[in-house]
Amino acid sequence: MQLRIVHTTRFTYDGRAVASYNQARLTPVTTPEQIVVHSRVEVTPKPWTSEYRDYFGTAVTAFEVLDPHEVMTVAATSTVQTQRRPAPAPVLSWEQVAAREVSDRWTEYLTLSDLVAPPADFAQRAKQVAADHERPGEAARDMCQLVHDEVDHVPGSTEVRGTAATAWQQRAGVCQDVAHLVVGGLRTVGIPARYVSGYAHPEVDPVVGATTHGASHAWVEWWDDGWRAFDPCHDVEPDDRYVTIAQGRDHADVRPISGIYSGAATSRLEVSVELTRLA
Repeated sequence: MQLRIVHTTRFTYDGRAVASYNQARLTPVTTPEQIVVHSRVEVTPKPWTSEYRDYFGTAVTAFEVLDPHEVMTVAATSTVQTQRRPAPAPVLSWEQVAAREVSDRWTEYLTLSDLVAPPADFAQRAKQVAADHERPGEAARDMCQLVHDEVDHVPGSTEVRGTAATAWQQRAGVCQDVAHLVVGGLRTVGIPARYVSGYAHPEVDPVVGATTHGASHAWVEWWDDGWRAFDPCHDVEPDDRYVTIAQGRDHADVRPISGIYSGAATSRLEVSVELTRLA
């Protein structure tokens, strides 16, 4: 499937912003499952920019707008060719996942940050899930099912800085919270897991040429002699409708746009995402 994504972010200030310093993680990554045909990030007013890859391999566009401005727009346009293959059956045993060569290699994906740390009752549920399965990969899939079944997807029910613990306590959250919960549960039982950000076309079989409004999305990957992806929010294995932007320990590592500005006291944020299947 070939997809075009147009992600537009508009900042409107209550006065003039004197200067703005930002990082944008809006460029898809090229992997064996997706090839970036074209990608650009455009900022208005005209900025100074530089590009680099961060510690986790994400393409970052750093930019500074030093002219006074009341509105700033960041538009990222990408064309991506996807071809995701079904994940293989679970391979590793619990002993192999716990081996030093795995835990040392992926130690950052075993830490429990504040965003993913599970409350005590969910941690206990996670340990029971692990005890019920002979292989970590089977337990990981069951962990996704547990969170999908018990946490309702309710837009606006949590804040962008909300934690997995809060979402579990209120049994409601967005895709970010669901991914954080699964990641925290997997790490609690010793399975390296990472947070993935990107896009998922909302239609199962998108019509070629039709543009659909969407949003940024989040899912998870765990280590099983290779990274295995699953979307616990929609309870599906990612297919060709999915485009990956970044992976990290949690949402803080993959924020689409982060930065600071001086001048105006407050700003208003508007985001739109348009997805078009080209082929």
